[in-house]
Amino acid sequence: MNGRPKVTVIIPIYNVEKYLRQCLKSIINQTLKDIEIICVNDGSTDKSAAILAEYAESDSRIKVIKQENKGAGSARCRGIEIAKGEYLSFLDSDDFFELNMLDKMYYNSKTKNTDITICRSKRYNNETNDYEPMNWSIKKSLLPEKDPFSYKDVLQYVFTFCIGWAWDKLYKTSFVKTNGLYFQNLTTANDAFFVFSSIVKANNISVIDDILICHRINNNKSLSQIRYKSVDDVFIACVSLRDELKSMHIYKEVEQAFLNLVLNLCVWSINTIPSPVHEVLYYKLRNKYFKEFGIDQHPQDYFNKQSEYQQYLKIKNNYYSEYLCSEMQKQHYTTKGTSISDNSDFKYIQNSWSFRIGSIITYLPHKIIGFFRCWKEYGLKYTLKATILEIRRVFQILKVWLKHA
Repeated sequence: MNGRPKVTVIIPIYNVEKYLRQCLKSIINQTLKDIEIICVNDGSTDKSAAILAEYAESDSRIKVIKQENKGAGSARCRGIEIAKGEYLSFLDSDDFFELNMLDKMYYNSKTKNTDITICRSKRYNNETNDYEPMNWSIKKSLLPEKDPFSYKDVLQYVFTFCIGWAWDKLYKTSFVKTNGLYFQNLTTANDAFFVFSSIVKANNISVIDDILICHRINNNKSLSQIRYKSVDDVFIACVSLRDELKSMHIYKEVEQAFLNLVLNLCVWSINTIPSPVHEVLYYKLRNKYFKEFGIDQHPQDYFNKQSEYQQYLKIKNNYYSEYLCSEMQKQHYTTKGTSISDNSDFKYIQNSWSFRIGSIITYLPHKIIGFFRCWKEYGLKYTLKATILEIRRVFQILKVWLKHA
């Protein structure tokens, strides 16, 4: 490789020995040969370091950087600091790629002089071994007719025409460094601020219609599987983005698009977060984040997805137990398509005295454990507020029960 490489590929790596070889093979065998591959080993404790050493020995384009475990955001920022390539590609170490991915994205970027080029992707289900296209990752109907384009050409949909991850995008290095773009040091959603702030700062954005990346899902070691440890991260990213938009003096111009993004992330979070912190997140949305971002200050037709707005209203106007009952009725669990609440076996168990007595016996210990867990993770002030709300909810339930007893 002579002179400046065309593309620098930056890969954060943490305990991914099972998938790392497939990822690296799909990169070193790219048809675009003039590349630099920076692998940042983020304190892996498995065999990832040995695999990296093996590949680096056989391919001089690979540079291995070691650091203590600081997270993928920190690892990507480290890669940016030392990158020499004309363009930057931020890939995930459990994904794999079409062999002409960098070639096609680089050619498009050079031809159209883009700051950002975005490609399509498909996903690979790690449990079923099935592939399926991710048509929703780029919403074609929201794209302008011109290409390349800037945020002004998609003003109402600037934060929703694509997804806020970095791995399906190719960035001009000078654009990233001139604008001081960086990844946040968050456990999850560390790329959201980088991606969305880059979109409003780019002069030229281009989308190519080729599926070039295979994104692995249902990987139990993926960061997305431990989101319950960092329920606030996505909202921290949103606050940072809002502050950045205000500092650029364009917040009013893109406010509607921004709040549609926030509502989308609120609904996505509550629909995908696991049960250990589902209730905690519910009350954070209800009592904090909806007000923090001013969702309740705008009418229904301000939001693009009415299903998301209806779910917002349901969360805003109901206690957690009422919300769960409503969601339970909406979901279908049996192969015949009947709701779990319509299932006679479920009704029999739910109405039995043993079920009711068991619920009463386990209620108090469960809440005591939950109180201390909430105190440890979110502090005493928030925990006391949540406790007061729960006490009110219990009295409301007792009032209704006594009325119908």
